[in-house]
Amino acid sequence: MALITTGNGLIRDLEKFGSVGVYVPLEGGFEGRYQRRLRAAGYTTLHITARGLGDVAAYLTGVHGVRPPHLGKKSTGSGAAVGYVYYLPPLVTYQLEQLPPKSKGLVLWIIEGHILSDQEVEFLATLPSLEPRVKVVVERGGDRAFRWQPLTKTFSASYQAG
Repeated sequence: MALITTGNGLIRDLEKFGSVGVYVPLEGGFEGRYQRRLRAAGYTTLHITARGLGDVAAYLTGVHGVRPPHLGKKSTGSGAAVGYVYYLPPLVTYQLEQLPPKSKGLVLWIIEGHILSDQEVEFLATLPSLEPRVKVVVERGGDRAFRWQPLTKTFSASYQAG
């Protein structure tokens, strides 16, 4: 019966702090269980990776331009067609518009969060205060057991001192 109640502490802390940093066992499997518990509690989850995000604030909350990789090929167009830019809608804003009516909100689950800078993590920690329906979970590293803490406590020591 303990498997049914697993995840209540994470959901409580996520609702209390708005954003948490998690440390997961490297063999995996635990994050899927917690995501299922979040969905069962009424949240919609969005699972993304931190790799290739670029400007986190622009990617999540603003319309941003994306250039496709050139892959070593030359464009055949004229000078105006050389720099293609595709504009994408803000990821979080778009997902919030698509939420079901009875949903508690959106949980943004970011894997490989150890590569994010402290400034990017600080933005993710303040995102729930900017948009109350958004909660953020960032995987900050590995550990022997699944554990979490408020995202603001996962900054590097040099960043916290400043």
